Amino acid sequence: MRLSNTQIAAIRQVVLEQAGVAATVRLFGSRLDDAAKGGDVDLLVEIPFPVADPAPLVARIAGRISRALDSRKVDVVLAAPNLMSLPIHEVARREGCLL
Repeated sequence: MRLSNTQIAAIRQVVLEQAGVAATVRLFGSRLDDAAKGGDVDLLVEIPFPVADPAPLVARIAGRISRALDSRKVDVVLAAPNLMSLPIHEVARREGCLL
């Protein structure tokens, strides 16, 4: 995994502040490959309760994590009971690493 302990802590903190204590976050995609170079940070944030306004929440999480990671590009995929489940959700759950 190509994230430092400091970066992981920053990601967890932002998710906690924005999505609450029940939320989980998984890293997936190219950042899991230690041999790769570059790449954005792909995150799956799972919330066990319905989210009324998901787009602003995703934007806040991605923006704050990006700032915490020195403006690195961050993609956030959100999963909640009231949101449609897409193939990317299953890939992230299957291949992702819980932070």
